[in-house]
Order: sequence, then structure tokens, then C-alpha cells
Amino acid sequence: MQTSADIVMSPPDAIGVAVVPQVAARTRSTQMRATARDYISLAKPRIIVLLLITEIATMFIAARGVPSPGLLIWAALGGALASGGSGAINCWYDRDIDRVMARTCSRPLPSGRILPWQALTFGISLIAASVVIFGLAVNLLAAALALGGGLFYIFIYTMLLKRRTPLNIVIGGAAGAFPPLVGWAAVQGNVAWPAFALFAVVFLWTPPHFWSLALLLRRDYRNASVPMLPGIIGTARTHRRILLYLLALITASLLPGLMLGIGYTIGAAVLGGGYLGLALWARAKASSHAAALLFHYSLAYLAAIFIVGAVTAVAIG
Repeated sequence: MQTSADIVMSPPDAIGVAVVPQVAARTRSTQMRATARDYISLAKPRIIVLLLITEIATMFIAARGVPSPGLLIWAALGGALASGGSGAINCWYDRDIDRVMARTCSRPLPSGRILPWQALTFGISLIAASVVIFGLAVNLLAAALALGGGLFYIFIYTMLLKRRTPLNIVIGGAAGAFPPLVGWAAVQGNVAWPAFALFAVVFLWTPPHFWSLALLLRRDYRNASVPMLPGIIGTARTHRRILLYLLALITASLLPGLMLGIGYTIGAAVLGGGYLGLALWARAKASSHAAALLFHYSLAYLAAIFIVGAVTAVAIG
């Protein structure tokens, strides 16, 4: 016989049975989103965006206009996967030093949210997918260059140079300079002198960009035993090296003007002059604030100079 107490207690029990699966489903959904964010962070999406700008802008320059939408989409996807895969493998290899650096200790691998074998498998899978996409949807030269850039970043920069020499960024910077070669090859099926000029822009941009970051993170790099230039030769001499590289960078950045004309040349000169002026100011100030501004300007500079090139190519095409 059902009592009044049974009647009163039935609705909460029924509600509880219905609510528990909903809470569990929300928990699983939250965990899946968090895991997805961790895997995306392994791929270093901010670096992907910057490298894609250099690749896609070079495609506009190579086409002297707007490339076909299909080619743009496949090349961008392949480039993103190549960059993301090599970034994930970099995180896998550097998980020990990431653990002792304040800037990186909360990354998925040092914090244990993703296991090392999972990160390595993820990175290799992305690179393999990139090669397949470039090979099938773009061309084999672009596939080979994308793979070459990724392997250079992994084996030459990450494994060979980064922990052994303050020239790590000087030589290893070539890895980030491959996307312009990939973009040009995607459109033209070859690699001509303007592609190498754009390669040189990224190659010469890399040391002053990373040295300005290293000025901010001297303690982190010292704790991780990574021989970045400020910790080896000091702040003042690092600023001098930055200035020397900027002079070489500005010179190289004007070379595409032989193809793109006076509009690009003026834009490159203005952007380069701003970079040089800011570097001189940062050297005089010798403060963390000045180094931070120099670092952030360097990011904007690289994106802007390639965008100027692309816009100019469309305008004169």
C-alpha cells in the first residue's frame, strides 16, 4: 500500500534520475571541449596564423592577383596542418624544459593533461595529412617544401640547435621561412627569385623577433638552460645585434619591390623605418616595457609587409 510519504518522495526521486544523466552529459561535453582546446594549443595556433599570412600572401604575389579559391583553401589547410604538426612535435620534445618555464609550465604536456605519445601521434598525423593534401590537391613541389619546413623545424631547430647554441634562432629561423616558398610553388609550380626574396624576409626577421622575446624571458630561458642571446652576451649587445639584423631585414624587404613596384617599396620602407625607430628607442630605454612593444611590433610588421605585398600584387595585376 502506497503511503502519503511515498507519494511525496516520488517526484524528487524521478527528477534525480533524470538530472544525473544530464549532469554527466554536460561534464563529458565540457571535458571534450577542454581536451580539444588542449590539442589545438599543441598546434600553436597563433604561429599557424602568422605563417599562413606569409604563405597566402605569397600566393597572391605569385599569381599577380587572386588565386583560385580551391587552390587557396587546400594550400591554406595543408599549410596549417604542416605548421600545427611540427608545433605539436616541438611541444612533445620540449616538454621537459616547458615544465620549468613560467610561460609554458601550464601547457597540456607539462601539466599532464595530454600524454607524450598522444602529442607525438597527433603531430605526426597532422604532418602526414598535410603532405597528402598538398600532394593530391596542390602539387608535389609544395608538398615537399611543406614537409621540408616541418622537418627542419623539428630536427634542426628543436632537436639539434635550440639547447646547444645561441645561433639556434639564426639558423633555425629558416624553418619559419618555408611558407613563402610553399605559397609560390602552389601557384607557379616552381620556386623563383621573388620567393627566395620573401624567404629572406622571414629568415632575417626571425632573430630580432625572438631576441626581443628573449629580453623579456631571460630568467625563463636561463632556468631551462636554453642559450638565448640575452643570457649569453647581455642586453646591450643583444640590442646591437637586433639593430644589425634589422638593417639586413629592411634591405631584403625592398627586393620584392623590383617585381611589385613603387607602391610596395614605399610600404615596406615605412614599415621597416618604424621597426628600426622602435628598436633604437627600445635600446635607449632598455626596459621590459620597451622590449614587449618591440616584440609585438615585430609580429605586426611581418603580417603587414606580406599583406602590403599581396594588396599591391592584386592592384597591379
